[in-house]
Parts: sequence; structure tokens; C-alpha cells
Amino acid sequence: MFLGRVRRTAADPVEVVAWRPGGELLPLTGLEGGDDPVAMLGHYGLERLTEEADRRWAAAGELLLEAEVLFEPPVANCTKVCCLALNYVAHAEESGLEVPPDPVLFFKPPSALTGHRRPVIAPARTRHLEHEVELAVVIGSVTRDLPEERWREAVAGYTVLNDMTARDLQLTNIARNQPWDQSKGFDTFAPAGPYLATVDEVPDPHDVELTLEVDGEVRQRANTKQMVFGVPRLIADLSDGMTLLPGDLIATGTIAGIAPLKHGDVMRATVAGVGTLVNEVVFRSA
Repeated sequence: MFLGRVRRTAADPVEVVAWRPGGELLPLTGLEGGDDPVAMLGHYGLERLTEEADRRWAAAGELLLEAEVLFEPPVANCTKVCCLALNYVAHAEESGLEVPPDPVLFFKPPSALTGHRRPVIAPARTRHLEHEVELAVVIGSVTRDLPEERWREAVAGYTVLNDMTARDLQLTNIARNQPWDQSKGFDTFAPAGPYLATVDEVPDPHDVELTLEVDGEVRQRANTKQMVFGVPRLIADLSDGMTLLPGDLIATGTIAGIAPLKHGDVMRATVAGVGTLVNEVVFRSA
């Protein structure tokens, strides 16, 4: 099941929709959870919610076209975007860094989130913006101190996240031995979506292909089986003493192929079986 959050116009409220690959969008209005797919899943459970969506599809009610709506991030309430650095060997090597012995965490603020087909806007202080396609885990329940073998209890589904980075600012901070959260945390620097793919759509998050194209040129391509630390380890490590809340995201790290972007570039970040996230790059100083 694929669940999204859309507006019909900029002035309209957000509504949850269900999507079928290659098809239209089905509004799930009137259900508990309001504009929050994670809350909706938590209230009904995947089986009951799927049954309700199937009933509505069969009734041939109102449908929306993707091209006619404005996409919001697929999570309504996100307290933190937990990001993993250097979780693929090839990316660590291209960055000239060693693979860490344990997961390395940094955060993006929820204000960095933006949706499918929304622009990524680079602030005037940077001239070097880079893309990083990632599989993101969507947390579905209050989670703390969860052992690895129970990791599935925490997961509502998955989405695509593009970990945008002002690389010039990041490298300057690293050279000065300073935190580099700002280079990752600007507004629009965490585009996510288009949809939340529920767990039945992704039986094994450790065997899906990641691809990122810029204006048709493939720049990044690899498989999540190449992750250094898998989803069970990440959830167990992050929830060790820190509470993960419904709607929080875990961005599991990017693959090799990061490269600079220019004004007007269109990025297509794809996680097979999850979706394709499209965003245009805008430099304020262009």
C-alpha cells in the first residue's frame, strides 16, 4: 500500500491518499488519523486500512491525478530525521574517509522536509550543492531500547529521501573540526516521498536498488544489500536511550556517486519498490 499527503491547491488542507503504481490517487477522507498516514496505520492496522482502500477503489469514487495535486512529505508529524553517515563502503571511499566501527548519526530538523516535485532551494551562502539518494525508514510506534530481533515492530513503512548537502560548507566545518549540521539542515534539504510504502510493499529493505539521475544522467546506483549497518542494527542503536516517535525518519545512508548540482537541475531519486522522488534545484543567487 502506498500512502501520500497532498493538497489540491495551496489553499486547501492536506489529505491522505492511497496510490496504486501507474494509477490515480484515492482520497482517504473521513478516516481516523486525519492528514497523518502513520496515525491512520496505527489506528486501523495495515490489513483493515487496505480493506477500506480496496472498498473505495471498487466503489469507483472520486480519484485525483498526480499531476493535479501538490505533494507534501509523507509524514505529518516528524520530530527528527535521523541520518546515517558513511553507511556504504564505496561512498566512504569516495569521500576519503574510513568506514566507522559503529553507526555515525547526525540529524536534520523537521523544517528541512519538503515534498515530491517541490524545489530544493540552496541558500545564497553556498555554491556547491550535492545530492544523496537514500532509503528512509518511517517509524510507526513509540520505540525505545528495541533489540535488533524485534526491529519490525517499529516500522510503519519506507520512503525515498534525498539528503541534500551544501558540500562547501560541510567541508569547511570538517576542516575546522566543527559540527556540520547546518550544511545538511537548511529548509528543503530533506525532500522525501512521494509516498510512504507500507511494509508489505518492501519485504526486504536490504535488497532494493537505489538510483539517482540528474536530467537523465545516472549518477548514483547501488543496492541496499551493500549497507554496512542494516535496518535492525540502526533501529536498535538509535533507540538505545533515545525515543523514536511515530513519523520520525531514519535515512539509512547514501551510496557512491555524489556530485555537484547547478541551478535548474532536475533530480530523480528512486528506491525500487518504494517510489521516485523528483525535485528541481534552485540557487537563490542564480
